[in-house]
Amino acid sequence: MFLTVFTPTYNRADLLTNGYNALKKQTNKNFIWLIIDDGSTDNTREVVAEWMKNETSFEIRYVYKENGGLHTGYNKAIELLDTELAVCIDSDDKMTCDAVEKIYNLWHCFGDDSVAGIVALDIYESGKIVGERLPDQKKINLIDLQVGKYKIKNGDRKIVVRCDLYKMVAPQKTYAGEKNFNPHYMHLQISKTYDFLVMNEPLCIVEYQKDGMTNNIYKQYYNSPNSFAELRKLMISFPQASVKYKLRQYIHLVSSCFISRNFIHIKDVFNSFYLFVAFPLGYLLSLYVRYKAKK
Repeated sequence: MFLTVFTPTYNRADLLTNGYNALKKQTNKNFIWLIIDDGSTDNTREVVAEWMKNETSFEIRYVYKENGGLHTGYNKAIELLDTELAVCIDSDDKMTCDAVEKIYNLWHCFGDDSVAGIVALDIYESGKIVGERLPDQKKINLIDLQVGKYKIKNGDRKIVVRCDLYKMVAPQKTYAGEKNFNPHYMHLQISKTYDFLVMNEPLCIVEYQKDGMTNNIYKQYYNSPNSFAELRKLMISFPQASVKYKLRQYIHLVSSCFISRNFIHIKDVFNSFYLFVAFPLGYLLSLYVRYKAKK
């Protein structure tokens, strides 16, 4: 098979149906659907078992694991990948009906060992783009997007990745009790060496849930401070980042250290100028995060 569509999920059996129906409509069936059940206590297993018994147009694989958060779902999926490319479709999202065909066609025209994969658009059910269109060019580096080089509005985008590169950067580090380490960390690691092909077309229709990662950012900062510290350290390391961008990451890093009471992270990116400015601001931010997280 050419592509693995993997879906980490936790207690979303009802929402998974939308994703399944979208996959049934794919114009190209050259894919595997890998469902990583992150410790669900609802009827996810039974629902998926019924699909696996009856589905004949594409392969469904199901793996159950102890609950650990989205990044551990990525880790398990990457461990099991055996196709050329992979893309994560969240449990509350669904692919456009021609998504697999678009990926297949672009990759077979321009994909090779010099690029990491494809970056494409997410849209809302209304058709509105999440964030903004990508620059009109053949390739782009995700770090350049992250640091704001192109002056375009950030938003979720669909990242299709070569499986061999995923395996090079995985597994993503885990901290006991912390379940909110954004797996985009791995995409940024890959982007230190590789660019991605640009597809200015939607591959995924998103629906943000009230209990999802996007809508609970302060609780995530508070509940997973070491994980966010790791992400800030990576962002600080970007050579193309501006002083303003790095200072913002240092402030967040200091805030995470105050919340976790673990200042070992600062040793990895010690810079007296940035830390002198960031320490009081990071402390104030940590107080604000605690307040917002507990509301």
